[in-house]
Amino acid sequence: MTKRSTSTDRLEPSEKRVSAGHALRASCETAIGLAHSVQLAALVRALGKPLACVDLETTGGNTVHDRITEVGMVRIDFEGRTECWSSLLDPQRMIPAHITALTGIDERMVAGAPTFCELRDALLERLEGHIIVAHNARFDLGFLKQSFRREGVNFQPASLCSVRLSRALFPGVRGHGLDALMGRLGLECSARHRALGDARVVAEFLQRLAGTRLDELLAACRSQWHIPSLPPNLSESLLDGIPEGPGVYLIYAENGLLLYVGKSIHLRRRVLDHFRNDHRAQREMRLAQQARHIEWIETAGELAALLLEARLIKDRQPVLNRRLRRIRELCTIAWTFGGEGAPRIVCGERVVPGDSYGAFRSPRQALSCLRKIAGEHGLCDIRLGLQSGTGPCFGHQIKRCRGVCVGQESHAQHDLRLAQALQSIRIVRWPYAGPIGVAEGAEERRTLHLIDQWIYLGEASGEEDVEMLLAGRRPAFDIDTYRILLRFLSDARHRRAVRLLGR
Repeated sequence: MTKRSTSTDRLEPSEKRVSAGHALRASCETAIGLAHSVQLAALVRALGKPLACVDLETTGGNTVHDRITEVGMVRIDFEGRTECWSSLLDPQRMIPAHITALTGIDERMVAGAPTFCELRDALLERLEGHIIVAHNARFDLGFLKQSFRREGVNFQPASLCSVRLSRALFPGVRGHGLDALMGRLGLECSARHRALGDARVVAEFLQRLAGTRLDELLAACRSQWHIPSLPPNLSESLLDGIPEGPGVYLIYAENGLLLYVGKSIHLRRRVLDHFRNDHRAQREMRLAQQARHIEWIETAGELAALLLEARLIKDRQPVLNRRLRRIRELCTIAWTFGGEGAPRIVCGERVVPGDSYGAFRSPRQALSCLRKIAGEHGLCDIRLGLQSGTGPCFGHQIKRCRGVCVGQESHAQHDLRLAQALQSIRIVRWPYAGPIGVAEGAEERRTLHLIDQWIYLGEASGEEDVEMLLAGRRPAFDIDTYRILLRFLSDARHRRAVRLLGR
């Protein structure tokens, strides 16, 4: 970063050891190499909003458990004038030693500093109406949004990530971290890993590129910070309220006709994606033409969103959803390896994980499946229940069956091949000793999903709910819910949240 002019010897907030009672500072800097920048003025005017280059220091990388320890920002207005502001924050929790080693911020420094709650209004005043620019914006915006959410504020700013800008403008170069940018462009920073020092590097990065590659920088910004062309019958103000977190959304046509139900762990982004792609996919085109209203339901996390989407599609039968719309009775093949009985095609009966196979729309489809595997694996029509009687089956007469029906192979040999053939469509045996609870969500939205034998029993917020759900009437087995749960619980990260429940 450009060194400060010798016309001022005032220390910047991020360069001082901030003592208790002096954590909150604001200053209008005019001698930092950015003041009244013609290049930045051109960039801001082209983007249509003032910029706020923001950096945070935190107690760690988890937006739920960790907290902000310092905020620094460089605001840039339409005239290219810059204003620097920074403050330490009391995170109200321990600052790990490795964080102190990196940033120099320890618990003594933040003692007496304002909490985020106390600084909330000051931050909102400075950030509202600005495009926030941050290096690895997902990190900084994640902490800001989570912190504002705890204070009851839905903070959804326009944003740009300088890492992504660097990648777009230097596509053949390795390394896009802040240190790499400084080395590449000859920028300096006297307070690295402090909020204001790093925010200044981002501002100078923009200034440097605005001065030499403005058109390319604008193209990269617009590509990243793009607002889709919304359908004429949808208001932008409606979309402003859609949260960034996980949930389910419902898109309606005129007269309340439900067009589409979808889910995402990033609701706002996913909804906007429909209208960004309306020129490419037929479904998106129909949504853009017919959409009149959007509703959404926030969920605790990804699993809750997946399950709610599946249920809403079955219950509401939206016009443009094809998947998950099954309403017919589920048919399966019931068979126990090692038993003497032939496979049975059952519809509407209780599914037994481990001894049930497939999900078929009709008995005819299940029967067709059995005939196909008989032909592919040399199986006996009589042993499979496809033909009655004794003696050689029809398959043996045409030299397809390997002869279990005439004693040329044992039942065990035949049934082992049958088990192997059915394995790919087997309803997996329940891997737990009883019902389980799967915890999901952050503090204010935390919930416990109750599951047994691949059947979703419901959400519980306390022990009373757990007891009621375990004792209540059990829903029917649902093949789509089974597939959702199977994929979810196959992930080792999710299995760590499982808790075995007593009956």
